[in-house]
Amino acid sequence: PGPPTAIKEPYRPIPSGAISEGEVYFQIYALLLSGLGLAVGLDVWAAHEWPVIVLVASIGIFLAYIYSAPPLKLKANGWTGTFALGSSYIALPWWCGHAMFDAQSITPQEVVLTLLYSIAGLGIAIVNDFKSIEGDTALGMNSLPVAFGIDTAKWICVGAIDVTQLGVAAYLYSIGELRYAAILLALILPQMFSQLTFVQDPVANDVKYQAAAQPFLVFGILTTAIAIGHHTF
Repeated sequence: PGPPTAIKEPYRPIPSGAISEGEVYFQIYALLLSGLGLAVGLDVWAAHEWPVIVLVASIGIFLAYIYSAPPLKLKANGWTGTFALGSSYIALPWWCGHAMFDAQSITPQEVVLTLLYSIAGLGIAIVNDFKSIEGDTALGMNSLPVAFGIDTAKWICVGAIDVTQLGVAAYLYSIGELRYAAILLALILPQMFSQLTFVQDPVANDVKYQAAAQPFLVFGILTTAIAIGHHTF
């Protein structure tokens, strides 16, 4: 957590001083090395000819670094920062999971679909920005709630989540995966219902919305993955 968190949530471990800077770096490097070690082990276990899971993990590490570190510091821009998070939520885990079973069967259509699906993850990332608007404003972080205001950003947020998933459902329908398209649509509807409360006050209702809606989003991603695995391109 950076300076915006220190302003909005000073009780959290790093801003409050509950853990030292040295302990923070220890955790960073421990997670970095253990993650890479696990990726290497999974590549060996899956008998990959080249280390595809290490590659995916390395992309994730690179995104994590440029998200917070200058000169790129993606989180300083609402669009690039939230899409980086969205792709980390959706595209990268999908690629890693597929690679574990059969890396050679990943298709260009699947890569494009997951990157577009990550726009829904962008919407989820915006949900987290509402509670940090005070700190982001003070430090010049141009998150979407800061750039557009809460009233506009909340519609960008739910629009990114809903339009993306509806587009994916339409795509599944177009390629003949009607059953999976119907299941995905059924999983989108509860999310829309939860948004009725969320848009009334995004700052107060952000945690409640995520608890109520995100399980349906995740099961929708799983449904789409099964549909793509079932389909022959």
